[in-house]
Amino acid sequence: MRKITLILIFTIVCTISFAQEETTPTTSSEEDLAKQLQNPISSLISVPFQGNFDFGVGVADGSRFTLNIQPVIPISICEDWNLIARVILPFISQSDIAGNSNSQTGLGDAVISGFLSPKAPTSGGIIWGVGPVLLVPTATDDLLGTEKFGIGPTAVALKQSGSITFGALVNHIWSVAGSDDRADVNATFVQPFLAKNFKGGYALTMNTEITQNWDFDATTGYLHLIGSKVTSIGKQMTQFFVGPRIPYGNGNSADWGLRAGLVLLFPTGNQ
Repeated sequence: MRKITLILIFTIVCTISFAQEETTPTTSSEEDLAKQLQNPISSLISVPFQGNFDFGVGVADGSRFTLNIQPVIPISICEDWNLIARVILPFISQSDIAGNSNSQTGLGDAVISGFLSPKAPTSGGIIWGVGPVLLVPTATDDLLGTEKFGIGPTAVALKQSGSITFGALVNHIWSVAGSDDRADVNATFVQPFLAKNFKGGYALTMNTEITQNWDFDATTGYLHLIGSKVTSIGKQMTQFFVGPRIPYGNGNSADWGLRAGLVLLFPTGNQ
């Protein structure tokens, strides 16, 4: 497990280095970049650092901070198709999540997705991608992960009309290997989203993230209303974002939360 974790960390570091060294300068405006960020499979290299704060968790009124490191790399595989590689590696710090369970800090399980996507939208303006998703047991503590390796399908579809973007991302993961002492994974994740872009690189995004655990008949959901702004820090184009994180569902025991973070942007010049 430690070897897998080190490989993933090395991959993310190399991803960021590749983005910094290989992207070509462009004249993409803040508005253009804000719109591209609404598309999870756009031809834009990005490295989001998404912080999620959850409070009032469980009977012990616990708390959790999750920093999702999410590099997204588009790879042109031929004239008409891209392969979009996406890694989500969570760093978690939590306290009293499972009753009076003290504190744990470390990596959670990684989720790796690959979307095969046509470079041009359909005649109706639909942008789509499909591919596999992997659950990799990189957690550094028993209470931070599943101790299971999983696999399944993932897909995304969206439409951009002027300053409006709407669509949904979905995946399903079944566990296929791992510790016999831990529960199997049989979960569906659905993320519908709606975004409005404004002048100056501003955007307002509403999404909900729903995870359905079929074996335990548990639904965990979060509703987000996120304000964001694309700007530059020196020569580095960056998006900052913040907004409330509202939990719901019979599998969610948090009282309230907050989402905030930043995205490092590396326009490729191939839009």
